[in-house]
Amino acid sequence: MKKTPLLNIALSRLIASLGHGDRVVIADAGLPVPPGVELIDLALTQGIPDFVSTLQVVLSEMQVESHVLAEEILLKQPPALQVIDELTARAALGERKLLSHEAFKTLTRQARAVVRTGECQPYCNIVLVAGVTF
Repeated sequence: MKKTPLLNIALSRLIASLGHGDRVVIADAGLPVPPGVELIDLALTQGIPDFVSTLQVVLSEMQVESHVLAEEILLKQPPALQVIDELTARAALGERKLLSHEAFKTLTRQARAVVRTGECQPYCNIVLVAGVTF
């Protein structure tokens, strides 16, 4: 049995297969998933699992070089933003890039996968760019 917190087989497989620069999206329940992009749907009901818990578990296994947020998250200030800011300050998320929400959705077409959560707060979406551990 695994020693890390991540138990979801599809998500663990995805992270193990990432190369430098690959993108993974952690999304709220409403973000559209582009055709051809793998969907790992964790959503059970509103708020379960939440964005922050999902992000923290993914970070337990994934090396992140940088991340992308929609500019609108800064305007709406959902509770998850405080955690994202704290993780950024601790260098767990690398450098931040901001895009309009429309440009963010376009960027998701380049993702290896979208991980859908049950989060229902607006703009709780992040693109994680894989880094290397060496």
